[in-house]
Amino acid sequence: MLFGKLLPKEGNFFELFNQHAERTVEAARAFSNLVANYGDIHLREKYNRDVDNAEHAADRVTQEVNRLIHTTFITPIDREQIHALINLMDDVADLIQDSAETMALYDVRHMTDEITRLTDLSVRCCERVQDAVKLLARIGEPAVAESALKTCEEIDRLESDADRVMRSAMSKLFRDEPDVREIIKLKAIYELLETITDKCEDVANQIEGIVLENS
Repeated sequence: MLFGKLLPKEGNFFELFNQHAERTVEAARAFSNLVANYGDIHLREKYNRDVDNAEHAADRVTQEVNRLIHTTFITPIDREQIHALINLMDDVADLIQDSAETMALYDVRHMTDEITRLTDLSVRCCERVQDAVKLLARIGEPAVAESALKTCEEIDRLESDADRVMRSAMSKLFRDEPDVREIIKLKAIYELLETITDKCEDVANQIEGIVLENS
């Protein structure tokens, strides 16, 4: 038993990254369903719970990764890269939950086209992050490394799309909305949703660094 404990271990970090990405996509899709069914109070509550459950599951994965960093003798990539990646990924899940909670706290009465568009871009960013994360275990293969980098470029483009939607949304909001309270509410929601895509871009940048250093 003692000898076994002294043997080098790698820890199942790549699988944990995949699990976290899956939970984040679950949270993003639940949030999208919340937006699509916002007029139905019962469905709204259901999808809010789904967002919370997915975020809590993602938190547990993050805690396990951070525990393994300190107990694993040999890691497949640099410890700092592992720590940075999982915590950036967890920021994405947290922001999705924050968006759902803010809608409830601010008592947002209706969804706008801009919320729908930013939500769609957020979901697509999370799905592409999941695709990139799946490739990390095989980035020693040139074709896989190239595919991971291309996926990261797609995330960058989606984030740029979200920036444009955000600017247009703010312009329309301040130009057309007469109720100051609604301006405050919607501005906060728009900013949170755009920040989800920003954070996905941060994850993509971290993955790019891992690929370039380890492929």
